[in-house]
Amino acid sequence: MSDSSRQLPAFDWPDVSGETPVWTGVGFQVGADRRTILDYDAEASGWSADLTRFHEETVEDGMHPIDIASRQRARRSLRRHLQTTRQPVVILEVGCSSGYLLKELADDWSTSLVIGADYISDPLNRLAGQIPDVPLLRFDMVKCPLPSASVDAVVLLNVLEHIEDHRAAVNQVARILKPGGIAVVEVPAGPRLYDVYDKYLRHFRRYRQAGLCRLLEREGLRVIERTHLGAFLYPAFAVTKRRNQRWLKMPEDVQRRIVGNSITASGRNPLVQWAFALEALGSRWFNYPIGIRCAAVAVKS
Repeated sequence: MSDSSRQLPAFDWPDVSGETPVWTGVGFQVGADRRTILDYDAEASGWSADLTRFHEETVEDGMHPIDIASRQRARRSLRRHLQTTRQPVVILEVGCSSGYLLKELADDWSTSLVIGADYISDPLNRLAGQIPDVPLLRFDMVKCPLPSASVDAVVLLNVLEHIEDHRAAVNQVARILKPGGIAVVEVPAGPRLYDVYDKYLRHFRRYRQAGLCRLLEREGLRVIERTHLGAFLYPAFAVTKRRNQRWLKMPEDVQRRIVGNSITASGRNPLVQWAFALEALGSRWFNYPIGIRCAAVAVKS
């Protein structure tokens, strides 16, 4: 990563407690206080600090094949669609959690302003020590405090399914995007496949590709790219999800064990790794009509 004191583009940070924050390069100056994170009082959400720890324990160093594929696809989409004629750009990752993608984006766009946001404090506090040169914010996406037309790209990977009012969240994405700005979105696919994994990880829903695109377009975003992740694994995945629906009424500790074992086993399976590697090669030429996750890129007119 670049030097911790690197100079970033100016940004109109929303006031905190009546004071206007100033980015120093390694944190914020808010009046007489130095802060590593700007906190905008996020409310309770469909995620928790415990689930963040659980995910970090079961997905070793963010190296699960589907998570790697997800981050790679998001980075490719930004390089392909983000208008580079206006440099430097402002990129916001919502739901940055453990920061694996955020660190990669900061490297990819080292002369631009990359911002990480989440509504859970614990991972943000850890990230503040790991990447002090990346601005970090805590807020509720449904009540996003950022100024209108202030961001060139918003990345939301596996975020919308955790938000009950996902339309209000997408409305905020459209509001803060500049004209020509893009949203890179990914959500779990297959509404009929909702199982113990989704329940334990507090998903409000799974999506159809057409439904995701309608959600984006209703808020004034034009979909310019759509595909799926995990296409080659989908038949086996669908069978497993159907089978796991029998655990939906089991005690939470049983659900936790089932979900943890499933994530760990699939992450270490070489067939899963090979399937995603093959899928990545094919994605250069065509989009996948089915898969484990729906992905879309939309632009604000």
